[in-house]
Amino acid sequence: MSDDKSAHSPKLPNAKSKSQDFATRIGNKAARKLKAKRNSTSGVWFGLGMMGLVGWAIVVPTLLGAAIGVWLDKHYPSEHSWTLALLVAGLTLGCFNAWRWVDNETQTLREEQDGIDTKPEEKNHNERR
Repeated sequence: MSDDKSAHSPKLPNAKSKSQDFATRIGNKAARKLKAKRNSTSGVWFGLGMMGLVGWAIVVPTLLGAAIGVWLDKHYPSEHSWTLALLVAGLTLGCFNAWRWVDNETQTLREEQDGIDTKPEEKNHNERR
């Protein structure tokens, strides 16, 4: 009779792995929230400040190029405008600088998030339980 009961009892082979997966996801979310509280710099003012930094990264090389161009046009006149050429060169350099900086920041944020989502030591620890 005991064999009949064990034969009819439902077995859930994936229940343990599903609960571990759920616990891992909850743990990851909690870790992200704790990290966000520690690094509370991601507010509105922080975002506006970053936009200002990107703006200055473009404006400074552009104005430097224009200033050098005006000086060159004044001291070494030619049929082509140094001011216009160096203004465009400064703008191009500034845009490249800003793009590179934003790309690095984005990559850093992705690496941090990936590090929280998939920590191998936590995953292995949960599998051992």
